[in-house]
Amino acid sequence: MNPALVNYIHTVGRRKTAVVRLYLRPGSGIFQVNRRPWKEYFPSEIYQLEIQKPFEVLGLSMARYDLIVYANGGGIKGQAEALRLAIARALVEEDEARRPFLRKAGLLTVDARQVERKHYGHKKARRSFQFSKR
Repeated sequence: MNPALVNYIHTVGRRKTAVVRLYLRPGSGIFQVNRRPWKEYFPSEIYQLEIQKPFEVLGLSMARYDLIVYANGGGIKGQAEALRLAIARALVEEDEARRPFLRKAGLLTVDARQVERKHYGHKKARRSFQFSKR
């Protein structure tokens, strides 16, 4: 483990095939995703609002925390939702009294839906080839 990340709270968030490792501690507002500024990594405002949701629900400022994030797998949406889960888990780990508020907002619920695999003899997972009677 990186010695610079020793006094951080470490959590993991998953969504589809995306996996996000989050290191959070009280600090000066550093927020990096894969060693890049988070607004550069997630340029879409929709994903930025999604990531900020756990802080909004609790009425906390993101500038009070340092967040170091390593994201891999999946797409940008899956990574954003995995990061949202990891942030919510880290905030609960910091103070257990926050759990009911985040639970009520649905931010601690894992969305376990996965893409169904393609099946033999089918065009896609469920779509069959066109059937011709004659």
